[in-house]
Amino acid sequence: MIVDDHPLVREGLKGVISEAADLTVCGETGKIREAQDLARELNPDIAIIDLSLEDGNGLELIRRLKSRYPELRMLVCSMRDESLFAERAINSGAHGYINKHEVAGHVIDALRQVLAGKIYLSPDVVERIITGFAHQKQPTAGSSIDELSNRELEVFWLIGQGRSTTEIAKQLSLSVKTVETHREKIKRKLGLTSAGQLMRHAVQWDLEQR
Repeated sequence: MIVDDHPLVREGLKGVISEAADLTVCGETGKIREAQDLARELNPDIAIIDLSLEDGNGLELIRRLKSRYPELRMLVCSMRDESLFAERAINSGAHGYINKHEVAGHVIDALRQVLAGKIYLSPDVVERIITGFAHQKQPTAGSSIDELSNRELEVFWLIGQGRSTTEIAKQLSLSVKTVETHREKIKRKLGLTSAGQLMRHAVQWDLEQR
């Protein structure tokens, strides 16, 4: 099952996967709600999931699918910074992470590894994770963003997309007060002092991730 909000990307993935005799695409969508319905109806062996979806983000979908379908294997395929999102995706329940730039040459291998019960990550991310364990108390470049919790990162992400506090609360099924609390924590962790600074920082970060 392919879950990506860009039809052209889905077509591209289907084209690559169609060349593998042992793999078949059984369904596709760009929305979280439809992905959950398809998972129930089609019972796929594996789902390829983007992090940016029409009605939310892939991390939330991964958590929901992991809870309801623990046997479902999930491979994240995204343009987002692998060094920041790969570990979060794995911690949310995914079994691998591949950057869209590498899809043509590596997605079949990634799918087969994940279906075989393995975790698929690029060598760079594997090295980063190992290094992180070895130097847990040493700050790394970009550590300000790294310090955000998954929920704070989701809020920060949506701020960068121009969503209001009310819109963010509705999308994440949170109260407005809770979102405001997350905003304050994000500002503190990133060393920002105003809502304007937070917006500019979030927008710039979102643009850099595309």
